[in-house]
Amino acid sequence: MFCSAGLQAQDFPITPGQKATAVQVASTGVALSELAPNAPDSYTVKRGDTLWAISGIFLRSPWRWPELWGMNLDEIRNPHRIYPGQTLYLDKSNGRATLRSRRAADGGIPTDSVRVSPRIRYESLADASIPALSPSAIEPFLSEAMIVDEASFAIAPRVVGIREGRVMLSLGDRGYARSTYSDSSSTTQPLSTAKGQPLDYRIFRNATPLKDPTTQQILGFEAQYVGRAELVRGESVVQNMDKDGKMQSEVVPATIDIVGTKEEILVGDRLVPEPPRELMSYVPRAPSTTISGQVVSVYGSAVVNAAANQIVVVNRGAKDGLERGHVMALVTDGARVIDKTDSSRPLMKLPNERNGLMMVFRTFNNLSYALILEVKMGVRVGDRFVNPN
Repeated sequence: MFCSAGLQAQDFPITPGQKATAVQVASTGVALSELAPNAPDSYTVKRGDTLWAISGIFLRSPWRWPELWGMNLDEIRNPHRIYPGQTLYLDKSNGRATLRSRRAADGGIPTDSVRVSPRIRYESLADASIPALSPSAIEPFLSEAMIVDEASFAIAPRVVGIREGRVMLSLGDRGYARSTYSDSSSTTQPLSTAKGQPLDYRIFRNATPLKDPTTQQILGFEAQYVGRAELVRGESVVQNMDKDGKMQSEVVPATIDIVGTKEEILVGDRLVPEPPRELMSYVPRAPSTTISGQVVSVYGSAVVNAAANQIVVVNRGAKDGLERGHVMALVTDGARVIDKTDSSRPLMKLPNERNGLMMVFRTFNNLSYALILEVKMGVRVGDRFVNPN
């Protein structure tokens, strides 16, 4: 299951608090009451598993993965490197639970009777390791979701023309773009194919304000992703003679080819350089400080109620202490109803109830994107979130 000695595992973040929890559990085990109701006696890790999923198999709260780590700390040198094929056995002796990589002596195969023959394995262990959380649920949004400030978005390079009089650009089409304005106030640089300049761009439209559900303060702007473009030729200015024989300057826009589309691209859409590709590692964990807030919007705005594996924007960001991997509990406000059983018919406020869990996967200053991991009822704008317990 775990990284073999001598294989250099990638260094993903492990906080001192997570390590301390694991060390404590390694010595004491986990209370049986903290085990999942249907925790199996054994489980074999398979391809496609995640640390989150395995934690959910054995523990009531998947985000408490450091405890799963601690349950087998002697053999888990790096909790971010877990490999298919290893069988874990749940030991519930002495009223505490631990995990082992072999059966207890009273019920298993004696290890000294097992003969192991060497064999060649051609598969890369680095490629076979399972992630903390499946990236397939998040990766599509990393290339699309974007929080911008209005001023920067307003001066971003823009699509200015389309060949042959067409009004929209589709996959494979050629178009034209500019970054500079005719007035002297522009501070942007021309689009250029010079060495060191970006050639790959994402294309966005609009900049929808994202408001705090309670204060109505604008926390940022969400740009709508529409496609991708490759810069073929930079923009320039040429001198030509007009019909009166006078020299005049003419702008030659940059040439772009559309290499990906989510929808048709229009004149006025904005270009943002493609950021460097990051190796994303999501380590689900509870925040070390108290954080609470509200859902600002459901990504895509196609539905009112967001379900599991959908994306929401929340009104807390890096300045509030939110980090990539933080797991938060979603809370549904209890309704205000009349007690019809009481002759005075008083107004009652029903208790707030936990509705599910979400994990923050991208943070900005005032806002963050979060993936809904599990939910009982749909998540709506204005729903609250708090630290999980």
